[in-house]
Order: sequence, then structure tokens, then C-alpha cells
Amino acid sequence: MDLSILAPIGGIVSLIFAIILYISIKKENPGNEKMKELSKAIREGAMAFLKSEYKVLIIFVIVVALLLFIASLFFTQTQIHWGSSIAFLIGALFSAVSGNIGMRMATMANARTAEGAKKNLSKGLSIAFSSGAVMGMTVVGLGVLGLTFVFYLFNHLLPSSWVIIETGLDRTLITTNILFAFGFGASSIALFARVGGGIYTKSADVGADLVGKVEAGIPEDDPRNPAVIADQVGDNVGDVAGMGADLFESYVDSIIATMALGAIAGGFALPIYGINAVLLPLIIAGMGIFASIIGTIIVVFGKGKNVYGALRNSLFLATGLTAIFAGIVTWYLIDDLKPFYAMLAGLIAGIIIGLSTEYFTSEKRKPAQSISNQAKTGPATVIIQGLQVGMMSTVIPIIAVVAAMIVAHYFAGFYGIAISAVGMLSILGVSLATDCYGPVADNAQGISEMAGMGNEVRERTEQLDAVGNTTAAMGKGFAIGSAAITSLALIFTFIKIYEGLTGNALGLSLDDTYVVSGIFIGAMLPFVFS
Repeated sequence: MDLSILAPIGGIVSLIFAIILYISIKKENPGNEKMKELSKAIREGAMAFLKSEYKVLIIFVIVVALLLFIASLFFTQTQIHWGSSIAFLIGALFSAVSGNIGMRMATMANARTAEGAKKNLSKGLSIAFSSGAVMGMTVVGLGVLGLTFVFYLFNHLLPSSWVIIETGLDRTLITTNILFAFGFGASSIALFARVGGGIYTKSADVGADLVGKVEAGIPEDDPRNPAVIADQVGDNVGDVAGMGADLFESYVDSIIATMALGAIAGGFALPIYGINAVLLPLIIAGMGIFASIIGTIIVVFGKGKNVYGALRNSLFLATGLTAIFAGIVTWYLIDDLKPFYAMLAGLIAGIIIGLSTEYFTSEKRKPAQSISNQAKTGPATVIIQGLQVGMMSTVIPIIAVVAAMIVAHYFAGFYGIAISAVGMLSILGVSLATDCYGPVADNAQGISEMAGMGNEVRERTEQLDAVGNTTAAMGKGFAIGSAAITSLALIFTFIKIYEGLTGNALGLSLDDTYVVSGIFIGAMLPFVFS
């Protein structure tokens, strides 16, 4: 049986599931005219932002694609292949499409979530989480289908003479090199969406607070403050489109790095496992999609009132099922469980990051309560305590990431590190759903306040919103943790490809001035963008 078919099947099923969720949400009651009016204003603002952003992105993407194609005429195909321009366009397109779909879904579901909260808490949770699941399933579905299409296009469908222009080169190795351009396209969209969206989000948030709370002395989400709509738009721009593009990039890059390491003769995997080492990460991603769908169903059709418990159980269930599916597939495909142990390390690290983030950001836990208690003495102590809690919150995620990398390297070398990132992101369908749930719940809370829906509804939406703030932080933890592991895998892939093409050893040693200088500059860049 050819298990590679499971990857595109998983991608197609995830998109079908997203469509089903979209239809079910659209059938829900959007509320009274005031709620519809507020939801429409938020949607129009969000789409106006995307339209402005995409105008710039279209020019950028076309120019870069043309430069890649022109460069392929002057460089060898092992350096820049003509197919890189096509892969770049597809990666950028799929990332932009997933962000657009997620934004439309989130802005459609906000009023429906508030209206659902009138019935009970679980109804509001179901609608908000379903809208997040549409984004999650779209991201993983388009990611897997895009990679599968590009891989099979250049590795099987096109004539060999079109792909292998220079004799003596391995077609699979050339194809995995082309896949890097797919990741480059996704990364380009992520940079614009994450940085641009993040700046807009915080500018609108702070601006609304300055005008409302400081100057006018009115509460948050008061309809008398015109900046409130911009604040609601910002929640979607940053935590739906921005986070979705960010995790789409990390998701596809982790798969690409693992496939490339599997195709390199000097790597760990190819001499031992053969061509199946290239296909394994794609298949595991497909298995993760099926597990994520089951985890999503648990929340969507659940009737419990414990919001944290429902979201946590969906993550645990998806993680457990992914581990079982991946173990079976790995044993069947390569008759060795060492790569599975490496993937399991990443999967467990992802759960640890999520639970740690929940502990430090939940309003029911001591860290967040300690910040709240400092408000009794003034804003200065709140800031100091907040910084202290934030700094302490980095300890457990970093230890989890480091432990995952060490364990993964022990079992399967750098191929193991790459596939551990695949493991961490294999449940992205459900983890991104919990993240995108946050801004929908936040918007629902704002709409319930502005539409005057009463204290009971407002209390329910505030409870959903409080959980949403935590789940949004969990999404950021997944994004950063997986990006750290993926970056290391990409660096090693670059080293191995360079050594294979040139025959020269490329060492990254701390006694090299240029290496240390690069580390310092790289450490500086997040602060520059922040």
C-alpha cells in the first residue's frame, strides 16, 4: 500500500471539514440589527486592512518570483532552479488565501458567538471554536496539499529533462530544494502579516484605550468610542491573519526541512531509510490532520461548561491520536521507531509549552492573580510584576524545546530534530483553532457590550474572552517553539546541501568571529521588529 496518498487525502478532508463548519456557522442566528451592524463594521475594517496589505504583497511577490526566474538563468539548477519561482508563487498564494479565509470566518462568527451565548456558554464556545477550526483546517489542508502538489509535480509529473537539466543529479534532491522556495513564499506573507498586523493591532488597542479610558473616562468597548471598532478589527488582523500566516510558515518549513534532510545523501535518514525518509513527514502531517478533526469535534459538539477543560481535552486527544497514528505509519514505512521517538519528543514539547502558557496566563492561576493584586498599589508595580511573570514564563518552554531537540538528536540525528518540529506542529489544526478562537470571543464580548445584551450574556462572553486571551498566548508559544526547532533543522540542511554541492566542509564554530557576529545580529533582530 502506498501510504503517501494519506497526505493529500488528509488535506482534502480538512478542507471539506472546514467547509462543513463554515456552513454550520453561517446557519446560526447573527442576532438583532445592532449586532449585525457592529459585525459588519468590524468585517469591513478587517477586509480593508487585508486589501491594503495585499496590494503591496502582490507587487512584492511578483517581483521576487521574476527575480528568482531570472536568477535561474544565470545559476546552476542546484543553486536556483527555474521551478523555485513557481513554488514561491504557490507558497505565497496559499498562505494569503488561508489568512483571507480565516479573517472572513472570524468576522462572520463574532455576532453569532454573542447570540449563541444568550442560550448557554457551551453554544457560544462551540461557534467561536468552530470559526477558529475553519482557519486551522484551512492552514493545514492548504499546507499539505501545496507541498504534495509541488513535490509530485517536479518529482513525478513533469518530464525528467525539464527538471534534471544537468546530468548526474538526483531528481528527489532537486525537488526538495525547490520546496524551499515554497517555504520562502509562505515566510514572505508571514512577515508582512505578522509585523504589519501586530503593529496595527497594538496601535488600535492603545489608541482606543487612550481616547476612551484616559481622555473621555468611559469604559472599554463603550459604543460612544469610535476607536472601539478599530480595536476589534485589530484583534482579527493580528491574532487570526497574522498568527495563521506565521504558523502556516512554521508548519510547511518543518515539513520541507525534514524532507530535504531525508533526501541528502550525507544526512542521517537516506542511507538508512531510503526514499521513505522523504515521504514520512508529509504522511505524519496527514495523520495529524485526521487526529485534529477528531479533537475539534469533541469541542464543537460538547455540552460541558468548563471551557478550559474542553479546549485542553481536544489538544490531549489530538496529541494522543497523532502519536498512535504516527507510530503505526513510521513502523510500516521504515521498519524503525527511532524517528517516531524524535517526533514524539516534539509532540510532547508542544503540549508542555501549551500547558505552561495556560498556567502563566489563566486568570484562575497564581501568576495572573499576582499581577492583578499589584494593582492595589499602582500601575508601576503592575508593570514590574507583569515583566517578572513574563520573564519567568519563558523557563519551561525553553527547557521543553531544548529537551525535545536533545532527545530527537539522540534518536535520529538532525533528521530527528526536523521531524520533532513536524511532531510539534502536526496537531496545528486543533491548536490553531484554540488560538483563533480568542479574537472571535473578544469580538463577541465587545459586541455584547456595545449592543446592550444584558449582564448575563456579557458575563458569559467575558468568560469566553478570558479563556481566549490564554489560548492566544498558547498559539504564540507554539509558533515560537516550533520556529526555534525548525530554524536549527534548516541551518543543518543548508550546511549539508552546501557540503554536498561544493565538497567543502562548512563549520559553524564559536571560535569563528563571523559566526559569533551573526548570532548577535540575529538575537538583535526580534527586538528591532518588536
